[in-house]
Amino acid sequence: MPGHQMKYLNYQAKSKNWLFSVFFLCVSLSYLLGQSGRPNIILINADDLGWKDLGIYGSSFYETPNIDALARSGMLFTQAYSAAANCAPSRACMLTGLQTPRHGIYTVGTSERGNPEDRRLVPVQNTTVLSDSFITLLDYMQTLDYYTISIGKWHLAEDPRSYGVDENIAGNRGGHPRSYFSPYQNRNLPDGPDGEFLTDRLTDEAIRFLERKHEENFFLYLPYFAVHTPLMAKEEKIEKYRSRQVDPGQDHAVYAAMIESLDENVGRLMQALTALELRSNTLVIFTSDNGGICHISSQRPLRAGKGSYYEGGIRVPLIFSWPGQIEKSSICDDPVTNLDFFPTLIDLLSKGDESSHPQLDGHSLLPVLLNGEPLPPRPLYWHFPIYLESYAGIHDEARDTLFRTRPGMVVRFGEWKLHEYFEDNTFELYHLGLDPSEQKNLSEIYPEKRDILYSLMKKWREEMNAPVPEEQNPLFKP
Repeated sequence: MPGHQMKYLNYQAKSKNWLFSVFFLCVSLSYLLGQSGRPNIILINADDLGWKDLGIYGSSFYETPNIDALARSGMLFTQAYSAAANCAPSRACMLTGLQTPRHGIYTVGTSERGNPEDRRLVPVQNTTVLSDSFITLLDYMQTLDYYTISIGKWHLAEDPRSYGVDENIAGNRGGHPRSYFSPYQNRNLPDGPDGEFLTDRLTDEAIRFLERKHEENFFLYLPYFAVHTPLMAKEEKIEKYRSRQVDPGQDHAVYAAMIESLDENVGRLMQALTALELRSNTLVIFTSDNGGICHISSQRPLRAGKGSYYEGGIRVPLIFSWPGQIEKSSICDDPVTNLDFFPTLIDLLSKGDESSHPQLDGHSLLPVLLNGEPLPPRPLYWHFPIYLESYAGIHDEARDTLFRTRPGMVVRFGEWKLHEYFEDNTFELYHLGLDPSEQKNLSEIYPEKRDILYSLMKKWREEMNAPVPEEQNPLFKP
């Protein structure tokens, strides 16, 4: 029996939820009987691309005409979030549809980041490899007889093929490339000609895949390594940006050149879809795994960047494009997260209520995507019971200069956002509509609002069995 089918059978037995079993039985039968008209899916996940790093999101320094055109061909989300502020947990959440306490991945490597003498608490232990017992979005696509391929950064385990991936190119546990120019030193990506650029190469592989598989349904997961460090780009592109008038905080020529190459390759991919007559039957999702690194590229008016749970660390670009199905140049201002991708695709492909799947933590976006219906209000949660050390001190725009974030939790509900910090049991309350930069702490001015949001936090932690660090660190020096 194929591994993905065994995963579903094991999960059904554990869930003891007959609705879940009936749901997938019906789906399987309907497709065995030859249901047609299913779209292909392409999920492009850029790495460390900030919310303001695209022209359509307000940058006047970076050139992104192709991604901007992709946004105009469908729906742009202005308040989209990653479910975590750094690479591995965000990807684990997106691909499983589950919040961080369910899979235990909170960061990359150890949770004991930073100087031990600066950590008041012993952080929760981090899980570094996603268990292959979890049902991933790629597992789900396989059950619908989609051919699945991952091209680029995997980062959750050594072999993506244990997670519903039929074909893997370049993916392993590595979180960044050793070089953006060949030789790549990547055992899952044969070197190209000397000097070949990695972002170009991954797109070449994606286009070759489309040419091979254009006659069958496919799910292409394209997690580019760009624009993660090391910052490396083509010299002719770098030179173009060196003398350009800068946008305050966005003036890094190499980073700009990397973004331009990413944009060009998104354009190449869209051209290939059109040439193969696949564009009208392909849903394209474009996003980033977390916020940008703010000392490299400022996200203002949003505060901070990657590794922080201020807005600059978790708000990301998000575009859904499906010609003829999603209205052109449409905009959604409702808060959403990458936890919503899995239930959205279930809703789309199974024509059923995502509530039939009891273990997904997001919500379907299909009503707003296809019908323009506003999404119902809901709280969004982030749980981070560990430490992330500083990148650049005061330039991280964090709460202090030692850590990008300390153990804590965040909830957003409507325009209000509450931060809780476990070390000193303190709170920060912001009204994002009036203060997107999270500068004016209102927790003492509006204690009733703080307490309402805090009660939501406590209830959520209880339901999730989310760990909160309490043990004092004996190495801590005030």
